[in-house]
Amino acid sequence: MQLPLYQVDAFTDKVFKGNPAAVCPLKEWLDDQTMQSIGAENNLAETAFFVPVEAGFHIRWFTPTVEVDLCGHATLATAHVLFNHLNYKEDIIRFKSQRGELRVTKSGDLLTLDFPATKPDKQALSEDIISAMGQAPLEVWKSRDYLLLYKDEETVRSLQPNFNSMLKLDCLGVIATAAGDHSDFVSRFFAPAAGIPEDPVTGSAHTTLIPFWSDRLKKKKLHAFQVSKRGGELFCEDKVSRVFISGRAATYLQGKIQL
Repeated sequence: MQLPLYQVDAFTDKVFKGNPAAVCPLKEWLDDQTMQSIGAENNLAETAFFVPVEAGFHIRWFTPTVEVDLCGHATLATAHVLFNHLNYKEDIIRFKSQRGELRVTKSGDLLTLDFPATKPDKQALSEDIISAMGQAPLEVWKSRDYLLLYKDEETVRSLQPNFNSMLKLDCLGVIATAAGDHSDFVSRFFAPAAGIPEDPVTGSAHTTLIPFWSDRLKKKKLHAFQVSKRGGELFCEDKVSRVFISGRAATYLQGKIQL
């Protein structure tokens, strides 16, 4: 069996930047173990699989070790493949997912994710968090992931987490964030529990970051950078129960999987 495979750099307009995702279009679902094996073989933060359904597509995402319930950059990459390689003619794509309906809208070369907001709740600072991060944050918040607020962008850039200690935390991942020097906010995202020590650009983390910074800065439209080594740029909007996350994407490769 041969399956098409695309690799797309998301939240960037050039290859070798942003967050690489694999995209595998299917006519019908493979078994879960095969999809997990493909995710491990690709060895990227996420591999997205999708099949056509009535009024759209059903999408799932696999890291090298686990299936996750939401992934922004691989959804952006999937929309890029549909619009640019699979002759999708409409301006809106609807995806069925574990987190309900997700929508991606195309406007020029900008793709906008319409995702559910995930507002965090304030938490107490623990010794486990300090041990995992190496530096104590100013504040601790939590939704699916921990959100740790630091004093400035330089501190976020300089963090060198202890991933073994991070595995002891009761979360999928950890978001480190601060106000940006040249943007509204910056962030980094770490998820060793999902087989991803540091994710280059993370759409799902921004479902928490956007309402957090919107409340803090008292503004609805926000400009963000994820300051990983590869880096990524995101244009964000708080829609109360939803968030808009916009970015660009670039195709790196097209190929075939041999099964």
